[in-house]
Amino acid sequence: MNVLLVDDEPLELEQLEFLIKPLCPHWNLYMAIDGSQAIALSKQVNFELAFLDINLPGRSGLEVGEEMKKQNEKVNLVIVTAFQDFQYAKQSIKLGVVDYLTKPIIESELKEIVGKFGRHERYPAYSQIVLETLKVVNEKYSEKLNLTDIASEIHVNPSYLSRRFSEEVGYSFSEYLINYRVEIAKKLLITQFDLSISQVAEITGFNSQHYFSTLFRKMVGITPRDYREVGK
Repeated sequence: MNVLLVDDEPLELEQLEFLIKPLCPHWNLYMAIDGSQAIALSKQVNFELAFLDINLPGRSGLEVGEEMKKQNEKVNLVIVTAFQDFQYAKQSIKLGVVDYLTKPIIESELKEIVGKFGRHERYPAYSQIVLETLKVVNEKYSEKLNLTDIASEIHVNPSYLSRRFSEEVGYSFSEYLINYRVEIAKKLLITQFDLSISQVAEITGFNSQHYFSTLFRKMVGITPRDYREVGK
């Protein structure tokens, strides 16, 4: 299934991709940073689903959606909008928009939308035990988490859960948890400027600022402090 993600903010695109990939690893994700790029891609690729930021430079997300509908009337459109644009987004229903997301994106809302399309594909959905594990991560990422405790909480064998999680999600549990925490940290760094680096580390479940900063730099390429400066 070909899916288009459109947002002029690279960090927003990155977050959307990170959240969708584990849910539907078989989806082919394409990204565009403006309306012209999105329309050009839609002429080359038959998209079944598109997430469109409503506030794009040049053409708005609604204008891009309208053009995409002309090219392929079966494409499903999801509008991504800031809270202040909520009423504007509601009006987009007349365009055939199937749903909308408000920023900052709430993972549970995205999962609900993605699930509507994932259920209709030939690929199996996540098993119940994996869904429950993902839910625990979503709700308790700031706490000390390990797969053994989660397995006990949902009443399954830890080795079995570990194997099923890796097979279905495509990452080991520890890899997924670290990536998830870093993504949350990245968002906090550029939206909550009143929080210190140490506080961001604590909120996202890291034992120390030093470990958090070292890991963050290894994964992102720059320190948390520099990342915050770039995002200002």
